[in-house]
Amino acid sequence: IIYIGKAKALKNRVSSYFRSIDKHTEKVYKMVQNAYDFEYIVTESEFEALVLECSLIKQHTPKYNILLKDDKGYHYIMVTPKPWQKIRAVKQRDDEKAQYFGPYTSSFVVKQTVDEANKVFMLPTCSKKFPQEFGKSRPCLNYYIKQCSGVCRGKTNLSEYQQTVEQAISFIKGGTSDSIKALTKLMDDASENLEFEKAAKYRDRINAINKIAEHQKVIFTKVECQDAVALVQADNKTCAVIIKIRNERLVDKQDFILAESENINDIRTQFLLRYYSNCEDMPKQIAIDGEIDDFELVEQYIAKNAGFKVNIVLPKRGEASKLVEMARNNAAQQLSHYSERTGKELAALDELAKLLNLPAPPQYIEAYDISNIGSDTVVAGMVVFENGRPLKKAYKKFSIKTVAGTDDYASMREVISRRLNRYNDEKDTDSTFARLPDLMLLDGGKGHVAAIEPIVRAYGLAIPVYGMVKDDKHKTRAIAKDGGEISISSTRSAFTLVSKIQEEVHRFAVTYSRTKHQKSSFELMLTSVDGIGPKRAAALYKHFKTIGAIKSATLQQLCEVEGMNAKAANALIEYFIETEKYK
Repeated sequence: IIYIGKAKALKNRVSSYFRSIDKHTEKVYKMVQNAYDFEYIVTESEFEALVLECSLIKQHTPKYNILLKDDKGYHYIMVTPKPWQKIRAVKQRDDEKAQYFGPYTSSFVVKQTVDEANKVFMLPTCSKKFPQEFGKSRPCLNYYIKQCSGVCRGKTNLSEYQQTVEQAISFIKGGTSDSIKALTKLMDDASENLEFEKAAKYRDRINAINKIAEHQKVIFTKVECQDAVALVQADNKTCAVIIKIRNERLVDKQDFILAESENINDIRTQFLLRYYSNCEDMPKQIAIDGEIDDFELVEQYIAKNAGFKVNIVLPKRGEASKLVEMARNNAAQQLSHYSERTGKELAALDELAKLLNLPAPPQYIEAYDISNIGSDTVVAGMVVFENGRPLKKAYKKFSIKTVAGTDDYASMREVISRRLNRYNDEKDTDSTFARLPDLMLLDGGKGHVAAIEPIVRAYGLAIPVYGMVKDDKHKTRAIAKDGGEISISSTRSAFTLVSKIQEEVHRFAVTYSRTKHQKSSFELMLTSVDGIGPKRAAALYKHFKTIGAIKSATLQQLCEVEGMNAKAANALIEYFIETEKYK
């Protein structure tokens, strides 16, 4: 058995695998190649079909269904042998003399616990061996920022150090409240014995525990037992991350790399079904980052496995939304290990795709802007962002040829038409015009979108077209679509990316406009010199590239320009001499 799936209309579902094969994902294409036969089971209801699907997938683990294999093994908290013990997070029990706590399935919990214990009790985390390396080097940064007691100086009392390690172990075993009670008693006893310096140390440890507890605690006013699930796609992979909240506290993070690149909503649905059919620690609420298929059936199935009501929510604001955002950023960071992009870039593209309801994160984005200085110099700039980064070799400049005056809509229509014509002419070549964008952004509002979308559709293309709207201070405010606007101020990563694209396309278009205007003005000025007309002026500029180069050119160099002669060259030199004289 290579694939198991339910369907309302079986004929339509099975037939879809054998139609438009060229549009299938790589996974579906390979699955169809390996299909030999199929069987089906008729059920009484959709919910019964869903339960049977999940049961059979769990039983047979078919190759082409989503399989949940995370990167977690067993993890331990290790306390190294006496006398100078250290607390570390490890994956293996390699030292028979060491003390171990675990095993734990969550590396997140182990690393967090070890980090908290070492910070609160100011224990060394370096690789130095004691007492062999006492006083051989200066203390590290942790000592100066009061996250280590500086054992390496050789001035720490061994019995006090071992007592501190025991307190740290009690903190690991008993948690925050038990440690605070024990340390409070020690602080009170030290105060009664007039050992104020020792009492101050206990007080500082209590404050540190409270501070860490406050920092780590994520409070929800309604639900204290919640999971947040987010998925991010890139490079034919999908990463799913689950952030777990129990007793109002973040207790675990799990991540799964799925070799899936199909519809994100379908992957999200299947992931939830697979994960919560085997989950032993069921939450009361699951916050997700996007739509799922068969919402009510999935919620009913998970509640059946949990034995109590489980709510699935798609939060738009509030603490649950922030938690989902945290899960998405973690998923993007995890995926960045498999690509050349950073976690922030992946998160921004994923966020933008969700905001614009795109089927997948846009890997190739083209942005356009019209710039003019008066009605004589109207140009356009096209910039390209690939995987969230500028692809400058694909930037293009357009001089407006068919539009008289300053009509932005007509100018934009000309530019997009010329760009798509170039695609039709060069799509079988290596030209940068031969690649169509996953998203087209226009510097402008819904009017620009309404002017351009019909052109794109007339070419038989389904490229998403949106506008980038600025506020009164020329800063990005929203994304425009035909008929309205989408606010992006609340989606930080997407907002930053769109702002960057808008600033870059504006800079590129304005720079080209200024250069062309300067060139036109200079060529017009040159035509006032005897013997130099428009053709000679254009030839001079084309040959020397810059105004400064023309001014500093010798008579011989000027004569080398196509169409120039000695008389015209001398007249030009004299003109520059006279011009400089009266500056």
